[in-house]
Amino acid sequence: MNLRAKKQLAAKTLRVGKSRILFVNERIEEIKEAITKQDIRDLYKDGAIKIKEIKGRKTIKNKNKRRSPGNIRKNVNKRKRNYVIMTRKLRKHIKDLKNRGQIDTKKIKELRKKIRNKAFRSKAHMKEQIAGGKDESPKKKKKRK
Repeated sequence: MNLRAKKQLAAKTLRVGKSRILFVNERIEEIKEAITKQDIRDLYKDGAIKIKEIKGRKTIKNKNKRRSPGNIRKNVNKRKRNYVIMTRKLRKHIKDLKNRGQIDTKKIKELRKKIRNKAFRSKAHMKEQIAGGKDESPKKKKKRK
């Protein structure tokens, strides 16, 4: 009385593992006659085939995650990132002005040096200085005692 194939069919049909399938002894004759998946489903509904509960631990314990050299991510310096973004934006604007023929090579060199030295707070500030002819960086306020 080998029911291995029936157990395998039931496991596939009911989408559980073979070890979880239980046949009721009183109804083994009906189970032997079952050929199709639909037969297995009907027997499951009638109670001839039962499914065991899942064994093992129900709750998942949190592992102690250690901070080893492979798990450390270096934080990129925010100021550096902002500097790179601003520099690229300003250099692109200068390039556009050069392509349009609005500024000459000498002025471009000056502006690029100022960009490198963080003389401009923003693109609007740079436009303002180019248009106004102001070449100085913004002056800092003196502290009062």
